[in-house]
Amino acid sequence: MAGISSRREAETLITSGRVSINGLVTTTLGSKADPSVDIISVDDKPITVRKERIYILLNKPAGYVTTLKDPDGRPIVTDLIKDITERLFPVGRLDFNTDGLLLLTNDGEWANRLAHPSHQVPKEYHVKVRGEVTPETIAKLSNGVKLDDGWTAPAKVEIVRTIGKNSWISIVIHEGRYRQVRRMCETVGLLVARLIRTRYGDLQLGEIKPGTYRHLTQEEIRSLIEGKPDKQQKIKTQEKDLHKKKNRGK
Repeated sequence: MAGISSRREAETLITSGRVSINGLVTTTLGSKADPSVDIISVDDKPITVRKERIYILLNKPAGYVTTLKDPDGRPIVTDLIKDITERLFPVGRLDFNTDGLLLLTNDGEWANRLAHPSHQVPKEYHVKVRGEVTPETIAKLSNGVKLDDGWTAPAKVEIVRTIGKNSWISIVIHEGRYRQVRRMCETVGLLVARLIRTRYGDLQLGEIKPGTYRHLTQEEIRSLIEGKPDKQQKIKTQEKDLHKKKNRGK
């Protein structure tokens, strides 16, 4: 939040002895300090924690990475934020080839709460796939599919529209695994032509054009943290857990 480094880079700064609290070097991760009282320094220079909190909703175009540095030199999402000098970072990630709703902030605590698995923020994706989407395929995606890192939780899946040999489907999940929606589709034999995240919690992408953004309102910022998991998603998760218990008892 002081604009010095990412969370991971901060750990390296600490363990390498470059951080001190009130003049005493600390190399222990998890050491406590209060920025309003203690003097925290990096390389003997006191840091200042910015008090202004920024929360924005960006319509990420394909062709941008959601890391803050890319060894391959590809464009990064913060390149699109022209008029904000504060150091922002994405809340979660979207794939290089995925479009859509991405949140950015400089509030680490808020971002961590949203990203925590227990928070279960529903995220909606519109997926353009090639070929026919059968009711059996919809059922498989809805009930959960087995990926190489385990079964996915039940999802809300429905056909949005069909255009010629292509179909658009809506998939609502609350997990955040690596390339999850693409892998789910590939597992049931669907070839993804385009992937757009259209909703995050109660936030809709709306009319925001690709590459542009807007600031969140205070009500939106608060409702994301206080919001409850999607009711249908919660019921399906409970049903799946009950089904697993029954199978284990056979």
